[in-house]
Amino acid sequence: MAWNLDSQRPIYAQIIERVQYDIVSGHYNPGDKLPSVRELACEASVNPNTMQKALSELEQSGLVYSQRTTGRFITKDTSCIRKIREELAKQQVLEMIRRMKQLGFTKEETLTLMDKIYEEATYEHTIGV
Repeated sequence: MAWNLDSQRPIYAQIIERVQYDIVSGHYNPGDKLPSVRELACEASVNPNTMQKALSELEQSGLVYSQRTTGRFITKDTSCIRKIREELAKQQVLEMIRRMKQLGFTKEETLTLMDKIYEEATYEHTIGV
């Protein structure tokens, strides 16, 4: 997946978010080895120092850990991964609620519309659209 980084937000924060998404979505599994800082920096087209800063913050959060001679790995703590997944989902839902309120939708209208769209998306996916 391409690294679509936005110049309006700090790059290192976007890298953190991207790696978190890759972990919680299963692109990386618990215990997997991450590519090197240089490999990731090259892939994302960013300075290795920026990538290093992002990975260091991921280590502080406990999502990633490093082993001196072998590199960085995804935590094996599935509860930590689950917690980050829920936090990311919560951020998305809160943003969606904020936007729906701006559009004048009530809670009931929002939930009805979400249910309808979810069903449509599920149906379209099952029939291969």
